[in-house]
Amino acid sequence: MVDGIHAYLDRELAASPTNRKQHWKIDLSSPEAFQKSVSPNRARLQKILGVVDARVAPNLEYIAGPDHPALVAEVAGCKVYAVRWAVLPGVDGEGLLIEPAGKPVANVIAVPHADQTPEAIVFGSDPFALDLAREGCRVIVPTLISRDDTLSGSARLNRYTNLPQREYVHRMAYEMGRTLAGYEVQKILAAVDWFSAQSAKLPVGVIGYGDGGMLALYSAALDERIHVAQVSAYFGRREKLAEEPIDRNVWGLLHEFGVAELGLLVHPRELILDPAPFEKCDPKFWPTWAGPVTGKPGRGGAAPGSLTAQPYEAVNHEAERMYALRGIKHQWSERVKGGIEVDRNHFLAAITGQKHDEKKSDTPAAPHKVHDPAARQKRQFDQLVAFTQKLWRDSEFVRKAYWKSANTAPPDAWEKSCEPYRQYFHEDVIGKLPEPTGALNPHTRQIYDEPKWTGYEVTLDVYPDVFAYGVLLLPKDLKPGEKRPVVVCQHGLEGRPTDVTNPKEKTKFYNSFGAALADRGYIVYAPQNPYIFETHFRQLLRKGNPLKLSLFSFIVRQHQRTIDWLETLPGVDPKKIAFYGLSYGGKTAMRVPAIEKRYCLSICSGDFNEWVGKVVAADLPMGYMFTREYDMYEFDLGSTFNYAEMANLIAPRPFMVERGHDDGVGIDEMIAYEYAKIRYLYANRLKIPDRTTIEFRPGGHEIFAKGTFDFLDKHLGKPGQ
Repeated sequence: MVDGIHAYLDRELAASPTNRKQHWKIDLSSPEAFQKSVSPNRARLQKILGVVDARVAPNLEYIAGPDHPALVAEVAGCKVYAVRWAVLPGVDGEGLLIEPAGKPVANVIAVPHADQTPEAIVFGSDPFALDLAREGCRVIVPTLISRDDTLSGSARLNRYTNLPQREYVHRMAYEMGRTLAGYEVQKILAAVDWFSAQSAKLPVGVIGYGDGGMLALYSAALDERIHVAQVSAYFGRREKLAEEPIDRNVWGLLHEFGVAELGLLVHPRELILDPAPFEKCDPKFWPTWAGPVTGKPGRGGAAPGSLTAQPYEAVNHEAERMYALRGIKHQWSERVKGGIEVDRNHFLAAITGQKHDEKKSDTPAAPHKVHDPAARQKRQFDQLVAFTQKLWRDSEFVRKAYWKSANTAPPDAWEKSCEPYRQYFHEDVIGKLPEPTGALNPHTRQIYDEPKWTGYEVTLDVYPDVFAYGVLLLPKDLKPGEKRPVVVCQHGLEGRPTDVTNPKEKTKFYNSFGAALADRGYIVYAPQNPYIFETHFRQLLRKGNPLKLSLFSFIVRQHQRTIDWLETLPGVDPKKIAFYGLSYGGKTAMRVPAIEKRYCLSICSGDFNEWVGKVVAADLPMGYMFTREYDMYEFDLGSTFNYAEMANLIAPRPFMVERGHDDGVGIDEMIAYEYAKIRYLYANRLKIPDRTTIEFRPGGHEIFAKGTFDFLDKHLGKPGQ
């Protein structure tokens, strides 16, 4: 099953350059017409990068103290200062400002790779930022969050992980509709704000290497104030984005934007590629990274990913596509030569309007007063963590504003008013796959023969290579023409249907609750969900996210096909198909019935939570910031749907929460707080208090099969009676 979904996604990734054409209506008849035609694409790029927060008024300050003056060096007539500039409330950019010897001829943001300090591109072996200043440019060099893992954890809990600092910030930001790349684009654009406030007539350029090249491309694609952009050691194909560090993950990116489409958004401004197309480049030019450090005692959880050199054919391929989108065959410059250093001469010629000969800087490494880079990194890291934690704390008010159109008059009016939210949840949060159109092609074989019921394995076709699988338990006392309710019983992480249906023993966590329900006379179906085989299934998320898909995109369709088939069985009452899941099955209980309305009832066990907090909080011991489950992160969920809002989509159908007091997935206070919102909706606004309840019981992470069975009997009717 997991292999089949991988095969499906691999085909979609390969086809994405062709498929994304449907999202573009390019008009090249004039510069004005072009900008108008791509403005919806630019707005969507801004949204998926999370560049959505208003920046504060531009302001730049020198950083100085008794032991570290702001002026850190004077070299080749240029002065280098330690500076910070305002970006967002509580968030600064921080790095170096290089003032040229004379009056500036241009303003430039030079962006290093994430694992370079600003000093590396000013005083290091390839000081391209300093070289630009020597030619008359005023240059700002920002600090990026690094891939070190020193800071990735909680000092309060004294608990740390091996998540690279970029992944640590990115995880929490992603859930809140932001990305680390988006935060760093905001820092670049805030520098543009400051430049514009100082000298609006001077041209502005952005040049970046590695991760800095990525950020330079994003920034220029979003902001037309940037006249020239140079992308060094990044431009190339991105269909294997799932193999790169997770901090580069962007929801829906490849659905609409390859690197060629990003380059298109820079048109008609100048975009310089380094290495140049059709110029072979020394692989040493590309920054590499082997992946997160493993084997540190007590530190784990990081997502896999690495950085390797792009073959020059990949640069050529995307460049050809970009120029085809611009309506021209090619536009290679003979002046640009790929090498092992960032080319700055073409960039200088473009931004200053003057010819510059190709030459390596002859400026030796300069002595300079070092401002502690570790302390600077920590300030930048702490600010972004604090900003994102505040987004979470404020998110309840954001969600209330988002839900203001819901109508709570009679229950049927509520359900109707929720349809736009259901559509958004499916398409923009979960990710909507096309409707399956093929035959179900069911295959079954008997695996159980119990005194009260018979069990069968079942497979159903969904898409080519994608199928649904589960175990069906049919009572033996079904009478001809009788219709009985079905309970779909869902296993959790790394589970199997037989964990739910085993008639010979009470299984750990599940207590064989499917078999127990079949003994009570219910028809039971236990699906296999594809969250199994650890990293192998989690990489489905990495492949799917850039296509605007998630693991639940497939789970929703598998359950849809399962219900399609269950409805054909002669003993099934199609209006009484209920859902009951534990752990990751409880996660399913919140998401699938919110979309699939044919589930008449849903029970969430061992999962219900103040979910956004559980995923985002930096100081929650049981939170996902400390675990390997990078598959838990859903883009912008925090602004739209916590568990109470998912239950909004289940209402007015019956909904129940089963909670063990000592279940480590959460704490009673958080769970009760989130459930209280659901109780308020059902009891006070919809006037249907009997359709929802929560059961707290002594115990841990397990199915108790007490109040939940009573809830099923109440709302489905006891089978056989």
